[in-house]
Amino acid sequence: MLYLLAQYLEKHIGAFRVFDYVTFRALLAGIFSLSISMLLGKPVISWLTSLKIGQTVRSDGPQTHLVKSGTPTMGGVLIILSIILTTLFVADLSNQYIWILLFVLITTGALGFIDDYRKIVYKDPKGLPPRAKMIGQSLIALITGLYLVYVVEMPNTTEVVVPFFKSIQYPFGVVGFLILTYFVIVGSSNAVNLTDGLDGLVSVPIIIVSLGLAIFAYIAGHKIFANYLYLPHIPLAHEVVVFCAAIVGATLGFLWFNAHPAQVFMGDVGALALGATLGTIAIIVRQEIVFGIMGGLFVIEAISVMLQVGSYKLRKKRIFLMAPIHHHFELKGWKETQVVVRFWIISIIFLLISLSTIKLR
Repeated sequence: MLYLLAQYLEKHIGAFRVFDYVTFRALLAGIFSLSISMLLGKPVISWLTSLKIGQTVRSDGPQTHLVKSGTPTMGGVLIILSIILTTLFVADLSNQYIWILLFVLITTGALGFIDDYRKIVYKDPKGLPPRAKMIGQSLIALITGLYLVYVVEMPNTTEVVVPFFKSIQYPFGVVGFLILTYFVIVGSSNAVNLTDGLDGLVSVPIIIVSLGLAIFAYIAGHKIFANYLYLPHIPLAHEVVVFCAAIVGATLGFLWFNAHPAQVFMGDVGALALGATLGTIAIIVRQEIVFGIMGGLFVIEAISVMLQVGSYKLRKKRIFLMAPIHHHFELKGWKETQVVVRFWIISIIFLLISLSTIKLR
């Protein structure tokens, strides 16, 4: 809305032309979403507390987590609300990428809300049945893929860029693209959700990955930059930078209340939504493999769970003391804050590796 108003006013006042620059609006998006998240944090936490929406702690988890029982969860609604309000206020709403990102954010957030609701009302740590959750995520991923192919008519949908070897672009075709979209969105959504297990653990990696994707979106949206850096050019993808900035600001504001000792937890409503949204951004900018590197921490967390489950089913033995892997290190004697900060450092390292895939001429 602000962008449309600025476009009207710039006809009479030249200073409003600054709103045409995506970097300026990205800065505004970060500031606005951070401010909204910070201002609404306390009221939202009080509201969740009044509804007795408290975290149910796993009985087989680390004993140090028992004190967290009853801490308000579903704090992800604060992040989602901040992103939505900021996007509607600052972004160019004529850009179709913005609407598909809002669709993914809201629908997966709703799926997470149902999951959290079942955990709280029925006191069941497992929440929504895995099959129902997978069906919901699959439908969202399929609709997103079809929209990008047939409505947005996004270019380069038939090729997957191989990092470090930009001249290698593997042709997938429409069916291949839909399958890839499914695995990236669903995989990312669940991986981020698995990472959300300690105070502040998942928030900083989400911020780091959002910043990394913003860089790729900015480059992809400019033909000269994209060609110079051997990246696929995606017309109008630069507007995604504004959305990434909104994620960064909203998550930073949430981290203020989620830092140890956490006053509120993100819950599935936030983790599922943000994971799926980040995966969608990676699809839009055609950097699916780089996203796997950038979000390496999420990948490690997900793999640790798969290895643990697979090993127990096949051998009746566990590889880790507990999965996801952050709990393993807790049971090994690391303090919660040590695990969190060290995992943040690992996430930064993965970001630097992913940025090194950008090849200069």
